[in-house]
Amino acid sequence: MSGEFILRLIGMFVGGLIGWEVGNYLAVAAAAEPPYLRYVLAISLAGAGLGLVLTPYFTTRPFSWLRAKIRQVPAHHLVAGIIGLIVGLIIAALLALPLSLLPGKFGEVLPFVAAVISSLLCMSIMILREKDIFGAIGMRLSRESVTVKDNKVLVDTSVIIDGRIADLVQTGFICGTLIVPRFVLGELQRIADSPDVLRRNRGRRGLDVLNTLQKESRVPVDISDMDVEEVHEVDSKLIKLARLLKCPIMTNDYNLNRVAELQGVQVLNINELANAVKAIVLPGETITVQIIQEGKDAGQGVGYLEDGTMVVVEDGRRHMDSKLPVVVTRVLQTVAGRMIFAQPEGHNVR
Repeated sequence: MSGEFILRLIGMFVGGLIGWEVGNYLAVAAAAEPPYLRYVLAISLAGAGLGLVLTPYFTTRPFSWLRAKIRQVPAHHLVAGIIGLIVGLIIAALLALPLSLLPGKFGEVLPFVAAVISSLLCMSIMILREKDIFGAIGMRLSRESVTVKDNKVLVDTSVIIDGRIADLVQTGFICGTLIVPRFVLGELQRIADSPDVLRRNRGRRGLDVLNTLQKESRVPVDISDMDVEEVHEVDSKLIKLARLLKCPIMTNDYNLNRVAELQGVQVLNINELANAVKAIVLPGETITVQIIQEGKDAGQGVGYLEDGTMVVVEDGRRHMDSKLPVVVTRVLQTVAGRMIFAQPEGHNVR
């Protein structure tokens, strides 16, 4: 039995009692002649029905809405707001006595007005100027700590499954907190439980990568309960949450990358980073590559550099499973990455 159902029953009972009392009052006020029990009973049943229907809108629904909003607010804003509220109430308490001595209605109303205004004002000041205020009172630990605390990066499912993020954070290029929302973890678990063997293996690898990040990462990894309950798709949730937190999204998903950029959200794409740091070779340079498979055209052989760049070698098929020096003829940048075309050293470069 759910809590909402119990609250509905309580609301129905309370509504019935209120309806009974209202019915009796109306009957007496209208000087109705007996028997008027059926009218009282009808109003009581109407009150019970209203209580059954409307109770969640005054209890669970506002609470759920408030909980969702609190999840979206960063913790340091909540702390600053609570401190501001306490300071505002202290100021209101100090003003209450002199304001209560004012004549007439002023002495009754102004203490309450002062409490509301001072609380809201102090909360606003604390939230807007929290860094300056905490720094002035010595609560800021160090520049590095503030940087790590303030910088946040939302992590997408595709990056966790990819696995390279575990090596990337060890290099120190990422400074800040990696935030993995609970709904991303849920999607990862659904992939790990998939009946498809390939998807299941990818999901389990992602869970292993996330476990490694939590244990060995050089930056904090936060499994966050922050959610956007009015949005259902994971990608849309990430974009909405990134806009609320004003932080980038780390992803390898091409579609999420483009949609996020269209909505003004910064994207950190590991594939683009990998392409950016690949070794640059120019036509005429000599490199060594091992031919491991045949190419699409006749006589071609294909090998790969250490960074994964594909090298297509003309007349390289006859050198299968062997290393040989090749001369770069041209470099082609594609959506999938960089491709290098070459010829065995000693051939005439066209």
